[in-house]
Amino acid sequence: MKKSALVTGAGFIVPRVVSAIDTSADTPARIVTADGVNFHQSGFSANPEGWSAWSIRPETAPRTFVDAVVSRSGLGSLGVSGDGNIAAYGGWQRKLTGIKENAWYRFVAYYRATGLTSENWQIVPDLYWQKPDGTEIGSDDRVDYAARSVRKGQWTEVSLEVPAPAGATYVVLELFLAHAATGIVWWDDISFEQIPAPEPRKVTIATINLKPSNTGTVAESVRQFVDAAARLAPANTDLIVLPEGISVVGIDPGGLICGQVAEPVPGPTTAQLGQLARAKHCYVAAGLYERERDAKYNTAVLIDREGKLVGRYRKMFLPRGEMVQLTPGNEFPVFHTDFGTVGMMICYDVYFTEPARQLAQRGAEIILLPIWGGDEVLATARAIENQVFLVTSGYDHPTYIMDHNGKRIAEAHERGTAAVATIDLNAPNFYQGITDWRDRRFREYRPEIVKDFLYSGGSAE
Repeated sequence: MKKSALVTGAGFIVPRVVSAIDTSADTPARIVTADGVNFHQSGFSANPEGWSAWSIRPETAPRTFVDAVVSRSGLGSLGVSGDGNIAAYGGWQRKLTGIKENAWYRFVAYYRATGLTSENWQIVPDLYWQKPDGTEIGSDDRVDYAARSVRKGQWTEVSLEVPAPAGATYVVLELFLAHAATGIVWWDDISFEQIPAPEPRKVTIATINLKPSNTGTVAESVRQFVDAAARLAPANTDLIVLPEGISVVGIDPGGLICGQVAEPVPGPTTAQLGQLARAKHCYVAAGLYERERDAKYNTAVLIDREGKLVGRYRKMFLPRGEMVQLTPGNEFPVFHTDFGTVGMMICYDVYFTEPARQLAQRGAEIILLPIWGGDEVLATARAIENQVFLVTSGYDHPTYIMDHNGKRIAEAHERGTAAVATIDLNAPNFYQGITDWRDRRFREYRPEIVKDFLYSGGSAE
């Protein structure tokens, strides 16, 4: 779709390159501040200064209006209505000058909506960049979405922090509604400002390749993992990852008696892992078998630097061999550490899209995967499709640290070794150099079309 298409709204058609509506005879917006690109607007008059209505062609134009009643500020908001048209796509936009290439900027807007099926893609707050001659930076498909959303009462805050691309001198803010015939969205409290570049947020991870055998007891199996991790993880490690079922593999390499070695959490195994965490002053993640009353679970635990239990994840998807002994979990928790947000999956979870997607949508930047054995291609897909770092520790599955583009940046090929890497969670990741792929996937995903279904294997005719 060419960005040089048409602007349409309230009976006018002008070129796609945005120019402000002439409001010299109208009352200006109530609260407007602009200093170069440091811009804030809260409250709107009947003809909002500096804002234009846009759609690619007249028949897809939504209804744009200023609402004096629905407003976060109490001074009016920019409204967009689907107006009964499922094809409607567009809304309001404003052009700001004075952009500095490679400088960082924060874009924030608040919206309130009704009549939508899926806000993540039907509400479209984004921006795109222009060169001095008004042409767009990058390809026709370049866009930076404000993908971070936080509900604040009746309004939702959306935000984006992003560097301006090379050559940019203008930015266009876009506040749109997409293909929502019965939908209405109101926009208010909009700001765009230059900010300092984020400091690197580096995390050193060590993941262990080990499979003890003939240990005789749970305590001895766990001890061998703890000793190996203490020896192999560098002094500056922030996170150690151990495999699935460390409490059983040394006794039963097939894991067939997993239900018999289940223990409370916290319990003996988490106590041993806590000693490792305190000694290395790092977080530790590992898989074990948990018992809670009559139920037993395949569980991954996360221990903090002081040796305390941060939380647990109970394996959601169980193959038949585990189903007869264990109970599946039903939650996808994420854990906020001092370096970032972590999620966990276990083994068979990797065959399904939902665990990784749910964790990423909840903010996970790193997904830890204690795993016995599983499909390497699907593990790579989980990292790429959710744009997360993926860390495995396995027996029949390789042990590695993978970046959000599916590249293994460290791998432990031999038993008794560790894969070690330092990653930067604040490093931008721009798809083909033009847009943040993680933000894009979240904004363009359509959760409302994913339906529960019963697979019958087809029908006989």
